Amino acid sequence: MARIRGYIASSLDDYIADQDGSLDWLFKYDGMDLGEHDYRLFAESIRTVVMGRDTYDFIAAQPAPWAYEGKRVIVVTSRPISSPAGELETRDNVEALIDELRALNDGDVWMLGGGRLQSAFLQRGALDDIEIYVMPEIIGGGTPLFPSTGLCLSPKLAEAKPLDKGCVYMRYVFS
Repeated sequence: MARIRGYIASSLDDYIADQDGSLDWLFKYDGMDLGEHDYRLFAESIRTVVMGRDTYDFIAAQPAPWAYEGKRVIVVTSRPISSPAGELETRDNVEALIDELRALNDGDVWMLGGGRLQSAFLQRGALDDIEIYVMPEIIGGGTPLFPSTGLCLSPKLAEAKPLDKGCVYMRYVFS
């Protein structure tokens, strides 16, 4: 059974993108030493990437080549994607998708991007853990790490430690 995992960076004031939807505040940390928590190591354990439509549209608009070659990519959307940036599948039913993902046995699943889809999975008890990298930046507003949904949870802190350039790593487990 696949584990469904989150891996995301946040500003100190709890935003994942600024008010313009930009990640420039985060990109200035590219190349920092995350040691055993490096994205490339995390990505090796991932076979399936799941993202919402807003995250897909953001990634597809970037000039960089498609970063998920060789991985199963699923975009949760009700709107068709006319010219995909890479090989992908779409789904519009979160409950059915969760059942499908849990039946996988070829690697873990990464909930990539924004908090709305992660919150939808949390509301259904389907996110196993999340790694959050809090960056020493206050950006004053934007897209929150978790949108306000009224959901109340008490995840267990499994690990926390300071990393390079003032970043703090935390991994929470949901039971």
